[in-house]
Amino acid sequence: MTEVLILADTKAEYLNDLQQWAGRVNLTISDQLPLLQEASPKADVVLFTTGPDLLKSILPRATRLRWIHSLYAGVENIVFPELVAHPAIFTNARGLYREPLAEFVMAGALFFTKEFRRLTQNQEKELWDQFEVGSIRGKVMGIVGYGETGRSCAKLAHAFGMKVVALRRRPELSHGDPLIEKSFGPDGLVEMMQGCDFIVLTAAVTPETRRMIGEVAIQAMKSQAVLINVGRGALVDEPALIRALEQGRIRGAALDVFEVEPLPSGHPFYRLRNVLLSPHSTDWIPGWRTHSLQLFMRNLENFVNGQPLENIVDKQAGY
Repeated sequence: MTEVLILADTKAEYLNDLQQWAGRVNLTISDQLPLLQEASPKADVVLFTTGPDLLKSILPRATRLRWIHSLYAGVENIVFPELVAHPAIFTNARGLYREPLAEFVMAGALFFTKEFRRLTQNQEKELWDQFEVGSIRGKVMGIVGYGETGRSCAKLAHAFGMKVVALRRRPELSHGDPLIEKSFGPDGLVEMMQGCDFIVLTAAVTPETRRMIGEVAIQAMKSQAVLINVGRGALVDEPALIRALEQGRIRGAALDVFEVEPLPSGHPFYRLRNVLLSPHSTDWIPGWRTHSLQLFMRNLENFVNGQPLENIVDKQAGY
């Protein structure tokens, strides 16, 4: 019988759905290292819901392991050398949160276009201050990292009447996509940013993409352009972005992710009026852990039945 080792708090209620697998697989759930080390040599499958430390500790003993699954979408802190070297297939929750992330992207675009901060401040002051507001119809959204989340952003932008361009490692994959007017390769970043009103980051962090939005890219942005990041904080050179925001060289930024999390007290992003800040909770919709577990269980059905797994991560590429 398939042995499934789950690195998690045994009291987590969202794990209750696993009971439907009782009798079909052997389940071991624990966040205690001695028990996990004892069980790891027999494990066929590992589901981890915590940070990478427990997985690092048991991986050398998990010689029978054939499949590792992460409850999360981001893998940049998980693809450590021992995991890359291990022959087990690695999967994640990629794409599961694409819709709430895309909703935040549109919220960020509207926040600046409709000047919501000014509206709420005037309301608090009981100030009747009529002014012209903008429209996002006809504006250009550039998406950096056109995967599942990027395409969900494009769908919503398209519904609002926006024009969409995208940058991806293999732009030829977007040939014929009705949502995109133009697709750029990695060397077209600056050219793309020069023509966009909103730059949306949804890419994974790899050695090639780390701090790709640096001084040169930010300097290329229009003065009224907005940067929206729902990918990873490390995609951005944050000091360069802060300088541009403080100097008013760009209109603003809507940020859900940061290079250091939690964002420390006193960080400039907290005080900048041209920043919309979300504490990396855009994808924390009600029941998100349950939804992610359901994805794992669908894949577990595939595994038990000898079918191909979904959401396989390229461990070498890092996404």
